Amino acid sequence: MIRIVYGSRFLKSARLLPKAQQHKLAFLLTILKGDPFDKRLHVKRLAGELAGLHSFRITRDWRVMYQFLDAETVQLLYAVHRKDVYR
Repeated sequence: MIRIVYGSRFLKSARLLPKAQQHKLAFLLTILKGDPFDKRLHVKRLAGELAGLHSFRITRDWRVMYQFLDAETVQLLYAVHRKDVYR
């Protein structure tokens, strides 16, 4: 089981998500706890300036950025629209 740490930026950005995406995010977090690389999350390992971070898809347009603190702990960094991921 993966332990999830919620960063303050993540909590703030998650509150700003549309309600439908908030509900889907809650479901996806249960999947993340069980397997952080479950295919339903559509996990991407990021490169370049974002190397060391991962993202998973909430919907086609929304992503959650996260990092592994250790083998069993994930820190959620923020929820962001995909157009803003690389800014």
